[in-house]
Amino acid sequence: MKIVVYNLGCKVNQYESGTIKEELLKMGYDVTLNLEPADLYILNTCAVTGIAEKKSRAHIAKIAKLNPNAKVIVCGCASEHNKEQFLSKKNVSAVIGTAGKNKIPQILNEVGNLSTIIPLSYEDFLCNTTSRTRAYLKIQDGCNNFCSYCLIPYVRGRSRSRDLNSIVKEAEELSKTNKEIVLTGINMSDYKIDGRLAFAELLNALKNNSCRIRISSLECNIVDDNLLKTMKEMPNFCPHFHLSMQSGCNRILKLMNRHYTKEEFIQKVNLIRSYFPNAAITTDVIVGFPTETEDDFAETVDTIKKVNFYEMHIFPYSKRDGTVASKMKMVDGNVVNKRVKILEDINTQNKANYISNQKEPLYCLTESIEKDYVIGFTENYIKIYLPKTAPMYQIVKVKVVKQFLDGALGEIT
Repeated sequence: MKIVVYNLGCKVNQYESGTIKEELLKMGYDVTLNLEPADLYILNTCAVTGIAEKKSRAHIAKIAKLNPNAKVIVCGCASEHNKEQFLSKKNVSAVIGTAGKNKIPQILNEVGNLSTIIPLSYEDFLCNTTSRTRAYLKIQDGCNNFCSYCLIPYVRGRSRSRDLNSIVKEAEELSKTNKEIVLTGINMSDYKIDGRLAFAELLNALKNNSCRIRISSLECNIVDDNLLKTMKEMPNFCPHFHLSMQSGCNRILKLMNRHYTKEEFIQKVNLIRSYFPNAAITTDVIVGFPTETEDDFAETVDTIKKVNFYEMHIFPYSKRDGTVASKMKMVDGNVVNKRVKILEDINTQNKANYISNQKEPLYCLTESIEKDYVIGFTENYIKIYLPKTAPMYQIVKVKVVKQFLDGALGEIT
């Protein structure tokens, strides 16, 4: 039987899709992560925005065109949020929500009979050892923050952390075939051991791993001297910090239920740079949050300029029914689009400035080929274009020559 495991969504979804594929391969199935003709499809969906959920539904139709007789198992956040939107599709045989993904191999023989949401619990997945460069390692699931615009706590459940020994063991296994491990979770900043926050302790347990260690995302509240000292002492730590700001306006941050002020966010960024002067600091920004005024937006722009991010992921606000924000007054769509354009222009300039300031050698993990270039990413997550003669699946010392396309041209030193 040929099976497609197709992923839509975040790095946690990528990890989970990869581990589903790994387990199915070990059972003897022909499995791919590419959307192509197959006998069975496992669709790992996303619900972070309305557009993401619509895209998840649209893929059911795409699958039907590839093979009208194929069976489909739907999992992930969109199926947890609203299973009926998938159960109404005639080619969907099972909807299993966000939990129970590691039980998929056991339910293949029951496809067609399962249409319930499996109760939430922390799941240990088999690790994905088929990668040759970068592997994702899930350390935590769920979220307790209940930001006013977000469905994730409702579809992923409350925060729950993975056992430290289990994480270290999987990291050791991943290091046999990979050069980099990316720690991921729905809210990694809430990683706990015996009920206490322990993210720094987790990092310390990974400092002797032969892979370099990258963090996918953090909340600014967790950043302190103890955490940064731990990172600084790690010979394998990648100084790339993705801190989700969402807004640079205090009034909007309060409406979002984000639990910090713009001043506190800026202070945390400055603290990071005191330990890692060349750190790449990236973020997410929601534009046009309900009731956002011109003054609110101007405050966000001012904060962005003070922080000087390497890169921003810019999202127009997406209304999610069932959230607190969905009941607030929406901002006109044309106004939102204009504000997005303003931030995109700032983003382009900030990225160019950061790349042009890279004077010291960097270390690039080569992982793919695009046209005439070998592509890789540095420890501070700059996409590097190298000559085709560059070695593949290796960490090489490079010099940034100049900005190029969505990254930089580099040369091996």
